[in-house]
Amino acid sequence: MFARRLAALAIALAATGCGRAPVAAPIQAAQPVAAATKSLHAFTSDAAGFDTHSFWYDTGREVIVFDAQFTPALAQQLIAGIRAATRSPITTLVITHPNPDKFNGATAFQAIGAQVVASRATAAAMPGVHAYKKAYFVDVAKLFTAATYPALPKVDRTFESTCELAGGAVRLSVLRHAGVASTQTVAAIPAARALVVGDLVHHQAHAWLEGGIVAGKPRLDVDAWLAALDELKAFPGTTAYGGRGEAAPVARAVADEQAYLRRVREIARAYAQALPAGELAGRHAAAHQAEVAKRIAAAFPSYTLPYLTGYSVYGLLAAI
Repeated sequence: MFARRLAALAIALAATGCGRAPVAAPIQAAQPVAAATKSLHAFTSDAAGFDTHSFWYDTGREVIVFDAQFTPALAQQLIAGIRAATRSPITTLVITHPNPDKFNGATAFQAIGAQVVASRATAAAMPGVHAYKKAYFVDVAKLFTAATYPALPKVDRTFESTCELAGGAVRLSVLRHAGVASTQTVAAIPAARALVVGDLVHHQAHAWLEGGIVAGKPRLDVDAWLAALDELKAFPGTTAYGGRGEAAPVARAVADEQAYLRRVREIARAYAQALPAGELAGRHAAAHQAEVAKRIAAAFPSYTLPYLTGYSVYGLLAAI
């Protein structure tokens, strides 16, 4: 199933303070999704890019993009869509957190002269995440070769905790707690009453439950994720735009995501406690992971993208 979803991708890639990517064969066109205002827009990949949203904000003078997509080829589609919609130049790419669907496509933005901006924590985590994911996609899944897997991009500008872009039109903040990854930046856009939160929220869609990659291993901390979501309450009256799923008022997005995380942890704990010691990591580990993912999907029948849980639930079980 995983190989089928990413086959198109593999074929395509073969052809601080506050090198141009190779031409790829066409892949399935991604479809835009609705955003809140005339100046805030979204681009969504197909499943080969993990159904990832990238948002972009047009100030009238420049465009700031949030998250780069999983490959330079997808990033080039995003760039083409922006250029078709506005004459404002793309000046900045913000990476909200260190996951490959957020930074792998960054080189395509640098090739057109945009600066890549990320927190120092995100920039520091990217090499380890890149090595872990490259090893999987090249050596295990064999969907890339070492030469075709996207290169690790270099961050052009870093910041410690907060940063303003475009004269304050966009305000970046690093959360105190880890979430879906080892660190998380959110972007407030006051004029649009919007808060771009990366994969911290997948409203009405299943979450990526692997955890951040720390010292070469996945580390999921559900309690920290719940606390990171609480931090979003400091942005009342805004709409949360997550890396997947629907946009929703911050209060609702936080409440629903927290309820989801608590429930999936309960499901995983109950399943693990019913097994003999060591069984989860034994020779039937894959079957146990599939069963837990099935139970999570059954608990949230209206949620989209259940395949995300199927691929990532091993991180949740490792944390139990």
